[in-house]
Amino acid sequence: MKSILREGLFITFEGGEGAGKSTLIEEMAMQLASTGYEVLKTREPGGTKLGEHVRQILLQHSHEKVSVYAELCLFLASRAQHISEVIGPALEARKIVLCDRFNDSSVAYQGAARGLGMEKVAAFCDFISEGLEPQLTLYLDIDPELGLSRAKKSRAQDRIESETLAFHSKIREAYLSILKESPRRFHRLDASKAPIEVFNEAMKQVNPLLAAHHV
Repeated sequence: MKSILREGLFITFEGGEGAGKSTLIEEMAMQLASTGYEVLKTREPGGTKLGEHVRQILLQHSHEKVSVYAELCLFLASRAQHISEVIGPALEARKIVLCDRFNDSSVAYQGAARGLGMEKVAAFCDFISEGLEPQLTLYLDIDPELGLSRAKKSRAQDRIESETLAFHSKIREAYLSILKESPRRFHRLDASKAPIEVFNEAMKQVNPLLAAHHV
């Protein structure tokens, strides 16, 4: 699976709730498309018909308690289909893929915040994704209290957004741990800044990749 990265460019976006990932992805997609690049925007869980069904199961409020192992398996099932049906073909077609969440989310949310173990979940993710890794991950870092406040203003909270502040703080700690382990791939953006500042900083990271990969 790693060989397909020689064809396209795979960029993922990570961050806590309310960090502004969707806004950044929209702006970047428009910028890249305006300069002639073929761009695919997608998200996890989701991106496929199966993935959107899984998304509804995972994020909706329900009286039925979802096991942490079942939660992880559902996320990974969505990802496997996503790679096979959407991400892989897009990269083979030399497109730029902008993906809202990928393996790092599972490591942070299920591995750290749910307590399944970051290394263990990372190994599962690597197996399911056949070793596929993004060339760049843009991590929008924000204080969980500020992020959750933003999220509440823009939409009704889903099942995961409704978790405790302590839960979301563990997620941030996990992301910062990933940053230390993968500094070349994983780049921190200060999501408390104005969207235009976040966008400009993000493009500083993307532009060298565009030149190097000739997509």
